[in-house]
Amino acid sequence: MASEIYELTGFVNFCSQGPLGNVWITTNTKIMKTSQIMASLEAKYGEQKEYLQAVREVLETIEDVYNEHPEFEAARIVERLVEPDRIFTFKVTWVDDRGEIRVNTGYRVQFNCAIGPYKGGLRFHPAVSVSMLKFLGFEQTFKNALTTLPMGGGKGGSDFDPKGKSDAEIMRFCQAFMLELWRNIGPDTDVPAGDVGVGAREIGYLFGMYKKLAREHTGVLTGKGMTWGGSLIRPEATGYGAVYFVQHVLHHAGLDIKGMRVAVSGFGNVAWGTAKKATELGAKVVAISGPDGVVEISGGMTQEQISYMLELRASNNNVVAPFAQKFPGTVFTPGKKAWSVKCDIAMPCAFQNEMSEDDARELIAGGVKLCAEVSNMGCTPGAIAAFQSAGVMFAPGKAVNAGGVATSGLEMTQNAMHISWTAEEVDAKLHEIMRSIHETCVAHGTEPSGYVNYVKGANIAGFMKVARAMLEQGVI
Repeated sequence: MASEIYELTGFVNFCSQGPLGNVWITTNTKIMKTSQIMASLEAKYGEQKEYLQAVREVLETIEDVYNEHPEFEAARIVERLVEPDRIFTFKVTWVDDRGEIRVNTGYRVQFNCAIGPYKGGLRFHPAVSVSMLKFLGFEQTFKNALTTLPMGGGKGGSDFDPKGKSDAEIMRFCQAFMLELWRNIGPDTDVPAGDVGVGAREIGYLFGMYKKLAREHTGVLTGKGMTWGGSLIRPEATGYGAVYFVQHVLHHAGLDIKGMRVAVSGFGNVAWGTAKKATELGAKVVAISGPDGVVEISGGMTQEQISYMLELRASNNNVVAPFAQKFPGTVFTPGKKAWSVKCDIAMPCAFQNEMSEDDARELIAGGVKLCAEVSNMGCTPGAIAAFQSAGVMFAPGKAVNAGGVATSGLEMTQNAMHISWTAEEVDAKLHEIMRSIHETCVAHGTEPSGYVNYVKGANIAGFMKVARAMLEQGVI
């Protein structure tokens, strides 16, 4: 007796050919199809390109595993997971130094709290939108799951631009922002942190206002100053953790980071931590870039040059050209990206979709061995496909940059216990977390050929943890 399997309307249908002709049997098992989910989301959120891109990338990699668990589809886990729990949108009114009233929009996306309180940064940048924050909150949910710490996913921010603003203006904006946000966050509810445009200064102003309004000194924000509840290594953590993850990827492939040429985009805290740790471990950081162009450092960055990156960030001018002006022997090329410089390891550290397919192909032609996203969704789908098709190692942001939020989680733990760990203790815990993330990615992402699909591995591992938690907690 011959039989065929057809997929109609999402159900599994069997057509069996017997002595009396064809007999149709429809099971009760419904399967999830990425195309159907995406069609529904696109109909509702067609303009939210970043969010849709992030959801598609995850669903495509988990579809097969998901459909091995009919209990997930019975509970509509995917449909529930791709929608945030809630989004707060609010007006932020503040007064500039000239006495003029300014108005911005603030947001907080509380995406998923299945495994712990919402956790994710605040971003102050003119490009901030609901789409951007939904994509970041969605990614944060899986990233936080990978850390092994009890943290859900969230993200927030404002279209406020810190560039060109005085300290007093930034303080007034932060205070006005927190005046609207404070009722919806808390140490066991939602714990924001810094992100693009939000550093130690901004966290200080935000925390000060929260403390005044709530009349309590709790760990409601991470990235705090060391004199009032912060954790050692937190400013460096995202970059440090990224380099530790890169080390594990290279060791798994039988390689060593020593002597390798590294290209980095950006010059903020993330890029600084990445350059600092890579240099300490014997690599040569040969390029950093900004919106205005790229600086090539042929001999690799020195400690003085790495320290100067913090001055560039603090200036809020968002240009990298002054680096070449300060350090003779380095070369600034306007309009070019870091990926135009020949390297062994490419580490995008700036913004989403900053590396295009053409950039990836330029790197591949130059002999790149590994691309590790340190920014969230730093590579376009075309760039990722190009690396994977060429057999070049590629690691996604939700695994590579998880060290930042992991150390934020360690800061939350220290706050809850009313203790402070040494830098060595925090670094040891960060090491262990990044090792665990790498092992998990390898376990779920190794293909029959031996190539490790780190995108698939990270997505499956993060998803399975969140999905099981959602299933066990019922339909809420």
